Amino acid sequence: MKIRIEIEDNLKEAEIIIRSSVLSEEVQKIQKAVADVVSMEQRLVFYKGDTSYYLPLEEVLFFETEDNEVYAHTRKEIYRTKYRLYELEEMLPGFFMRVSKSAILNTRKIYSMTKSLPASCTVEFQGTHKQAYVSRYYYKPLKDRLEEKR
Repeated sequence: MKIRIEIEDNLKEAEIIIRSSVLSEEVQKIQKAVADVVSMEQRLVFYKGDTSYYLPLEEVLFFETEDNEVYAHTRKEIYRTKYRLYELEEMLPGFFMRVSKSAILNTRKIYSMTKSLPASCTVEFQGTHKQAYVSRYYYKPLKDRLEEKR
C-alpha cells in the first residue's frame, strides 16, 4: 500500500490518494478515519421557529424522531431538521450510530450507559441532563463500538 498526500499552496483543500491492490480492512479504516476528521467541520442546517442555524455536527448529541419530525439535540437546545433518520444515517460520519428505530447517537459524546431491560440501556451525555434510549437490537453493537474506541 502506498499513501500520498498532495497539498498545494493557496488551496483550501487537500487531496489524499491511497493506492492499494486490494480494498483491505486496513485501507477501509484509513478512509473512515480521514472521513471522520473531515466531517468534524461539516455543518448541517437546523431550524427553530423561523430561524435557520448552521451548527457543526460535533455539537449534536443525538437525533430522534417524534411525531413524524426529526430533532437534533445539543447540550442546551433542540432543533428540527428536514432530513429523515435514514437519510442522516447515510450522510453522517462514522462517530454517529443508529441505536433504535427512532434515534442516532454521537458516540463521541456518550458519558455513561445504564443497562435497564435485558440488553437495552439508557445513554447519558456529558454536561447535560439529556438521555437517549438504546434498543435491545443495537445494545451490543454500540457497546462493541465504544470498546473499540478505548
